[in-house]
Amino acid sequence: MLKACLNGGRGRDEHPAVPLTPAELAADAARCAALGVAAVHVHPRGEGGVESLRPEVIAEAIVAVRAARPGLPVGVSTGAWIEPDPAARVAAVRAWTHLPDFASVNAHEEGAEAVAAALHERGVMVEAGLWTVEAVEAYRRWRVPAGRILVECMAEEPTVALADAARVLAALAPTAAEAPGTAAGSATPPVLLHAEGPATWQVLAEAVRRGLHTRIGLEDTLRMPDGSPAPDNAALVVAARAAGAH
Repeated sequence: MLKACLNGGRGRDEHPAVPLTPAELAADAARCAALGVAAVHVHPRGEGGVESLRPEVIAEAIVAVRAARPGLPVGVSTGAWIEPDPAARVAAVRAWTHLPDFASVNAHEEGAEAVAAALHERGVMVEAGLWTVEAVEAYRRWRVPAGRILVECMAEEPTVALADAARVLAALAPTAAEAPGTAAGSATPPVLLHAEGPATWQVLAEAVRRGLHTRIGLEDTLRMPDGSPAPDNAALVVAARAAGAH
């Protein structure tokens, strides 16, 4: 699976094509879906363009994307930088009036399991974000099932990012590191491997090599594989599919 991560925490000061409003997210999601992505990940914005988990902000983005591309799975982030208080994150999830198909929860963050439990209770698929081997151990203590694991390589140096990916994948399980998706009889959810910044394309290639899910978009990189500036999310998707991501 190739997922498009449309905006993340970026603003227009970083790239003029970053979609921010519900209408912009919807238009970009439809373009990327037409190019073959299987899902989109968005960071909805509230007043002043600030990321928010408020019910009305989440609802506006979800409704817009689904109207533009019915049936396209859409997910959001529950990162602690959006709402630092774990109890407030849980309360926000429980107050959502329109539910995303999935939501990411970083296992290393305070209160991560409680946020994951709130999502699971509401029928939202949990994506467990694992950045380190220590995060894998934290995730293993969860009593909440995850529907997908995000192995997120945060190092900018490609060789370091690839080494980090190998360590996290090995810590998860041999099936997660080598098999496409979930192996028959395995308790390991499907794995999506990705990076940010300069390591994005090398780690995407590694995901393709391993037969794992991956993602691409302006949240992760502003550059094409050859280092030139990326025009928009659609161009990044085209390049990722040319690299073998599906």
